[in-house]
Amino acid sequence: MSSPSSNHYKAVLRVLRYLKSAPATGLFLPSKGTFQIKAFTDSDWAACVETRRSTTGFCIYLGDSLISWKTKKQHTVSRSSCEAEYRALAYTGCEI
Repeated sequence: MSSPSSNHYKAVLRVLRYLKSAPATGLFLPSKGTFQIKAFTDSDWAACVETRRSTTGFCIYLGDSLISWKTKKQHTVSRSSCEAEYRALAYTGCEI
């Protein structure tokens, strides 16, 4: 991701075209699956070179189905990687 090429750009456009053309597809929830909520989160401390803000990302699953995901810059500058991870965990908890 540090040096995206034209192939990456084409792949992004393809995904966006698919999402635009299939808004009513919905979620597939298998009838025999478990309905446990699982969340995975991570942060990249001081990822932005210009602002030194950390980047947060998370994925939330209901059983085996992905129901929510997001990545964004944190609002404030974290003093340590531990603080950045804590902010990411708190943000993911709010999303759940």
